Amino acid sequence: MESALKPFRVLAYIVGVMLLILCVAMVLRYGFGNPDLSKITAPIHGFFYMVYLVAVMNLGMKGRWSWPYMLGIMLGGTVPFLSFFVEHRVTLKVRAQLAAAGA
Repeated sequence: MESALKPFRVLAYIVGVMLLILCVAMVLRYGFGNPDLSKITAPIHGFFYMVYLVAVMNLGMKGRWSWPYMLGIMLGGTVPFLSFFVEHRVTLKVRAQLAAAGA
């Protein structure tokens, strides 16, 4: 499970940062009529979000998580700042599981 945690953490941060950039891009697009940044960031965020979903599935299957829990983690990449909170909580949970399994 440790091997699946690192990609999840990296992708959670990437998706979170890209989502914040995308929010700025949407303000520029719809508030100021400048669609340039959103045309670049939207597909990049979409790609990394799909990879994030795979990372969540990988970690969730190794951790034997329930489907509703995994879906909640997956939705963390759709709300600004939530992916950072979700990443922290999941990391604590996985490390606790690893410590319990090792003890």
